[in-house]
Amino acid sequence: MKLGVIGCGNMASAIIGGLTAKGILAPADITASDHFEAARVKAARNYGIRTVESNAEAVAGADIVLFAVKPFVFPSVAEEIKDLIRPDQLVMSIMAGKSLAALEAGLGSGKKIVRVMPNTPALVGEGISGYCANENVTPEELALAGRILGAFGEAEQIPESLMAVVTSLSGSSPAYVYMFIEAMADAAVADGMPRAQAYHCAAQTVLGSAKMVLETGKHPGELKDMVTSPAGTTIEGVAKLEEKGFRSAVIEAVRACTYRAKTM
Repeated sequence: MKLGVIGCGNMASAIIGGLTAKGILAPADITASDHFEAARVKAARNYGIRTVESNAEAVAGADIVLFAVKPFVFPSVAEEIKDLIRPDQLVMSIMAGKSLAALEAGLGSGKKIVRVMPNTPALVGEGISGYCANENVTPEELALAGRILGAFGEAEQIPESLMAVVTSLSGSSPAYVYMFIEAMADAAVADGMPRAQAYHCAAQTVLGSAKMVLETGKHPGELKDMVTSPAGTTIEGVAKLEEKGFRSAVIEAVRACTYRAKTM
């Protein structure tokens, strides 16, 4: 199986790194293109793959073509290579806001297309991706797409109507989590803890708390109740968060992101 990658940015690198690290593809099976020489050199050095400047060269001979460019670049790239993409090739796109209909319009009808929304934790092998496909993709090809996405985290097949929700819930929400970690660390620094230690403690706390949700199967509210002892320290913090509208702010932020994803 040969993979052609259009764009050598961070997310494409995470995918390539996951595929090669797990032995799903050998470096020799991957050809990636990028307009910028520095990106090509970095990808070749880090993963041992073949890199080229020509998008057409990346597509030629590939069984799977991955679009990993910025959405505004897609029309010009699609115009360049749409006639080179074969009906038997599987096309995967990680471009935000580009619907299956938009991808089909750019690449032409009859193409096999899988739309994906990954997130940046893919860079450390802990991503979560939502994906959907058009009617030209077979069940076997859809399973293959799932295997590829599983190389850098977990993957959930969803209807396209929920792609904007996935964009806000997992694609954009790492930014909110980083802000939460930063704010907790700032508070610890204000109370005397060294900055590096504060970041480490805050990040590990978030990591461990997430694992508790995933591995225990308990409702987040139940886990919160396990920490909040009567008249204890935690309930004081929880009460302050409620006073400041913490949950409402998070809900509004995620929904605002969903709205933006729907209207891009």
